[in-house]
Amino acid sequence: MTIPHHEHSSDSMKTIFLCEDTPDGIFAAVYDAWNSGLGHQNVALEINGCFNYSLFARYRSVSTDYEKSFKVARSLQNKLSRQVFAMAYYAALSEPPAKADAVYRFLVLAFRHGPEIVSMLGLPEVQTVFALWRRVSNEAHYFREFIRFSDAGSGILFGTIHPKSNVLPLVAPLFSDRMPSETWALLDETRNLAVFHPAGQEWFFTPVSEDQPASFPGHRLSPDIKSEDQYRSMWKVFHKTIAIKERVNPRCQRNHLPLWYRKNMTEFMD
Repeated sequence: MTIPHHEHSSDSMKTIFLCEDTPDGIFAAVYDAWNSGLGHQNVALEINGCFNYSLFARYRSVSTDYEKSFKVARSLQNKLSRQVFAMAYYAALSEPPAKADAVYRFLVLAFRHGPEIVSMLGLPEVQTVFALWRRVSNEAHYFREFIRFSDAGSGILFGTIHPKSNVLPLVAPLFSDRMPSETWALLDETRNLAVFHPAGQEWFFTPVSEDQPASFPGHRLSPDIKSEDQYRSMWKVFHKTIAIKERVNPRCQRNHLPLWYRKNMTEFMD
């Protein structure tokens, strides 16, 4: 990504770059906005479908260009640091609609101040991205521990999650390392997006749609799970065995395991 000296446009109308709600979509919009020559104060980034039209702004749709996204990611890691890249990437995986512009404002300051930007928490732009990074990191950590797989038949292990942030790219590598010889699928029902891992091969993303051909891995990734397969039974037995009735503390349990995580945890299913 080139970093030109920006001219400040005399036109006060702001240009809004509309992008896809993915890290690649946001990074591609960062690339286009940065190289537009309009000046940082005259541009903003918004997620498609998450904005209100303004009479005093121009709108540009940004296609998800993976080459542009790669250039931004490479610049962040080579010219700044892996920590700066990680903070921007994790923020792009978060759920707030304003995250795209937050990432852009953070990167403007990052290229101005250098790698030490990660410790400048007194700046509002850094505070915002740091909070998003920590939120996504914590949620991914929880899901690495709380994801449960069930036997979907035909040798396929299947799991479902309903995360607030897009944590699939962060948890999939862990299960790929843990279960390299298993065929498994993990579905994010919030975003209709799934990770599919054929046994002995690399995992990949696949959209979920009812009208896909049955041979496609993403077709109906919500199979009729056996009500009591061996994996569910083992989790329930383990959960009951380690419990000490006299020391049950629901309030403490909720602090360590919030209720909304339990929806897809087999040990809490009847």
